[in-house]
Amino acid sequence: MELSEQTIGVLRNYATINPNIVVAEGNNLKTISVARNVLSSATVSENFPKEFGIYDLNEFLNVLTLVDKPHLTFEDDFVTVGDQTGRSAVKYYYSDPEMLTSSNKDVTMPDAEVTFVLDSDTLNKIRRAAGALGHNEISISNTQGAVRVSVIDSDNATSNVFSIDVEGSYPEGVDFKFIMNVNNLKVVSEDFDVQISSKLISRFTSRQSDIEYYIALEKSSTYGE
Repeated sequence: MELSEQTIGVLRNYATINPNIVVAEGNNLKTISVARNVLSSATVSENFPKEFGIYDLNEFLNVLTLVDKPHLTFEDDFVTVGDQTGRSAVKYYYSDPEMLTSSNKDVTMPDAEVTFVLDSDTLNKIRRAAGALGHNEISISNTQGAVRVSVIDSDNATSNVFSIDVEGSYPEGVDFKFIMNVNNLKVVSEDFDVQISSKLISRFTSRQSDIEYYIALEKSSTYGE
């Protein structure tokens, strides 16, 4: 088996959410953060022949770079990562899935009161603003005819704020301010349809690939108050 660039990209993204992963048999990848406040699933082009665990996902991804055009052969206790010529190979042992942080449950998204589109350009601007301002919170609030996404520091009323308005919808006459920790916004740089529920959970569904994220919102969020 050879992993596509898209699948490697998903795995690199998942390594930022959780350093380990349990890969299930089939073509669906899942990860969940250690704090269990970020969950993601992706359908990939490869069909994995068995379940296996990787303790250090970044290490495994680095192993793939040791050979040209890596080919994966899955054995009972390890995967062999070899090159096309058969001259070089790495025997990489699995980890016990029971010892790793993983989730095999599907999330049932509650009814979403707020929806909006977050394109990759806006997503990257939000990330750059958080880094430039040194803030770790994102607020999502209502404004005239749009949804306003801001980078804030809620502990400092006079702190600098970056805001950008995006296309969205929400119930008329309802005020809201949902708060997300920017460190939980670990999504790939693609365009997303975003749904937010007053139950303090959000769903990011990619418009480019078959990947989605569920991200918990902070308890300081307000809706209809």
